Amino acid sequence: MGSSTRTFQAIVGAPGVRGKKVTALSKDGLTAFIQSIISTKHEFREPFYVLDLGVVITLFEKWARNLPMAQPFYAVKCNPNPAFLGALAALGSGFDCASKAEIESVLSLGVSPGRIIFANPCKAESHIKYAATVGVNLATFDSKEELEKIKKWHPKCALLIRVKAPDDGGARCPLGPKYGALPEEVTPLLQAAQAARLTVTGVSFHIGSGAMQFRAYRAAIAVAKTVFETAARLGMPKMRVLNIGGGFTAGPQFGEAASTVKAALQAYFPNEPGLTVIAEPGRFFAESAFTLATNIIGKRVRGDLREYWINDGIYGSMNCILYDHAVVTCMPLAESSNRGNSTCKGARSYDSTVFGPTCDALDTVLKGYPLPELQVNDWLVFPNMGAYTAAAGSNFNGFNTSAILTYLAYSNPN
Repeated sequence: MGSSTRTFQAIVGAPGVRGKKVTALSKDGLTAFIQSIISTKHEFREPFYVLDLGVVITLFEKWARNLPMAQPFYAVKCNPNPAFLGALAALGSGFDCASKAEIESVLSLGVSPGRIIFANPCKAESHIKYAATVGVNLATFDSKEELEKIKKWHPKCALLIRVKAPDDGGARCPLGPKYGALPEEVTPLLQAAQAARLTVTGVSFHIGSGAMQFRAYRAAIAVAKTVFETAARLGMPKMRVLNIGGGFTAGPQFGEAASTVKAALQAYFPNEPGLTVIAEPGRFFAESAFTLATNIIGKRVRGDLREYWINDGIYGSMNCILYDHAVVTCMPLAESSNRGNSTCKGARSYDSTVFGPTCDALDTVLKGYPLPELQVNDWLVFPNMGAYTAAAGSNFNGFNTSAILTYLAYSNPN
């Protein structure tokens, strides 16, 4: 039995996936699978996701090849789909949780609390108490006020001091303006932890989500090294954990990011026996694993312009356009008007606008986008829709993002 087969079987038997139908895809089978869903569920015409578990396996293997020294703790906020979390758990991922609800969702899948980091530097007291109750014993902080809460409600928790990365690497969503101790704050914070008899076991940073300039990792790792040295000068127990955060994407640039991280670790932590390196990737695993299919519910023609309304939009899955600065793409599936050539190969294109379903002009998904002539009840399919999409959708105007179904598929890992 091959390793891929064993891995797939482990995922299919994992909590969150177990008992659900997983459809094996043929070589070019994602489109065919979407078409089969449309044809069997055609009377509803609701939007739906496809989660390809084969893509998840491929990405996990890619991470292990490129950053074998960094244990991934998947950032649950990116996409908390239970089957997706269950697959990652079966592959051996840890989890970065930011709230009681996220911790609950991960624990419900049978994950040990030792595989969770409570990586929100500012936590509600009730959430800290809950973490203590269930045994989540690793958390981050970047203020004296946070230390006071942890001392009161979870004094046995091991802590990582979250420092501000000096460079955000051109991130889509920088985090430095909100989180991370400044250089002049590090020593007072470590001294406050000492005085409170709290254990600071390492350093955490996050250069920002969707980084593009990977020198930022080197600069942040250099800062982390100075914090390790400061702790040693203060007579604190030897630090042993370095959390390099997230910001990773799964495209060709991942190799460059990984090489930068490895070189920086060699430069600044060359002789650190017992050092544990962890990371908090989110979009790296989630983005390309999910595809969204939407139904065209309306159309208007104005000269050469085609305007289409679909049943998901900015207040739903496409909130990523506003909040994650995403650029979405789509392909047509003319399942109603042209089933003989549903992908519309060779068809004339028109400049098109795609609106979401709500009664707000802001709900505009695409403008000036080339699409063939389509009709009401045809479909638009959006790839790479797993990161910061449904997780941040709303119920505005009665369009319930959380009600969108996810179908599970499996393509053979590359």
